[in-house]
Amino acid sequence: MNARVHQPVHSTEHATSYYAASINRQLAFPSLSGDVRADVCIVGGGFSGLNTAIELAQKGLSVVLLEARKVGWGASGRNGGQLIRGVGHGVEQFEPVIGAQGVRELKLMGLEAVDIVRQRVEHFRIDCDLTWGYCDLANKPGHLEGFAEDMAELKQLGYRHEMRLLQPEQMHQVVGSDRYVGGLIDMGSGHLHPLNLALGEAAAAQMLGVQLFEKSPAVRIDYGREVRVHTTQGMVRAAHLVLGCNAYLNELNPTLGGKVLPAGSYVIATEPLSEAQARALIPQNMALCDQRVALDYYRLSADRRLLFGGACHYSGRDPADIAAYMRPKMLAVFPQLQEAKIDFQWGGMIGIGANRLPQIGRLKDQPNVYYAQAYSGHGVNATHLAGKLLGDAIAGQASGAFDLFAKVPHMTFPGGRLLRSPLLALGMLWHRLKELV
Repeated sequence: MNARVHQPVHSTEHATSYYAASINRQLAFPSLSGDVRADVCIVGGGFSGLNTAIELAQKGLSVVLLEARKVGWGASGRNGGQLIRGVGHGVEQFEPVIGAQGVRELKLMGLEAVDIVRQRVEHFRIDCDLTWGYCDLANKPGHLEGFAEDMAELKQLGYRHEMRLLQPEQMHQVVGSDRYVGGLIDMGSGHLHPLNLALGEAAAAQMLGVQLFEKSPAVRIDYGREVRVHTTQGMVRAAHLVLGCNAYLNELNPTLGGKVLPAGSYVIATEPLSEAQARALIPQNMALCDQRVALDYYRLSADRRLLFGGACHYSGRDPADIAAYMRPKMLAVFPQLQEAKIDFQWGGMIGIGANRLPQIGRLKDQPNVYYAQAYSGHGVNATHLAGKLLGDAIAGQASGAFDLFAKVPHMTFPGGRLLRSPLLALGMLWHRLKELV
């Protein structure tokens, strides 16, 4: 049975979702009115902005953060909640630019990024259902061979967490489905409630002295030695600016906006399942993700709902009925959920870059303007790494890690806003056809 109960509403409040219905704290910040000054102005109240604000406040800088809607309104508060090692896809492609050692450092930062989240949660005692355990799922034998190579490389990098390859006959240890031919368990990755994490980080930032303003969209930026960020009712003057809007940057900065493509991703949540049902689906309560281009990712919530997501859309158009679109995908994995009701359905935009590496750096013509965007599906951990790198750079403590990201060139998507999405949709179709070979 398919119950279309909760249709997502993209408003100035949190978009309707399972996460919005299960937040464990209510936070409300004022709208900006009048002029304020700070060392740093941050535009964007998601993980990138919040973690940059925390890093800067801990270093003694004054920070103003502007959020157009509610803190955590975008992808930070709506994603699948999977906390998985790694940044980027196929980072070996950047060796001609950053060298073999640079590629190795990127891989190590992909491991550090998860630890930053772990430390943030522990330090500020954020209640966000953080649970350890993740499994990559092989759709074909070649994927399993790749997992063996990944495991060997991670050991060579000094990865300290338990990892284990699963053969086909072992798959029911982690997933109650016959769809997969193998897997790779990683106990150093896991899952969490992303909106509760974002709200916990907002509370931490406020405690550290950050001034947070909601429903305060930046409408214009005057660049220069002193940056002036205008909202509808006020203005922020700052020595430094951070743009952390990702897929929701729009035309605030066309140069950066042209390098990130907003792509829709969608999630459904079932009604609460019995303990026996939940254990039969995901016996070890891990997060799971397959290897297809149009990937499936899923996990259990703290109240034993199956949260099932995927179906990345590049067309710029959301499905008319997300539950009707996603439910057949869920049933292809778990046909035993035929009678389960769908209590929540929602979607949102993630930011995709052409080379799938997070874009972290500063504008060449405006050296006091920094940015972080285009996480391409690795946002929960990569945003926290970005916050650390940006905080260090602005405070004058930049390591080679910031420069490593900044060195990598990022293509501007051709065709402007109208042609960007169709062109990438054709590219993704080509990748899907390759999967059939």
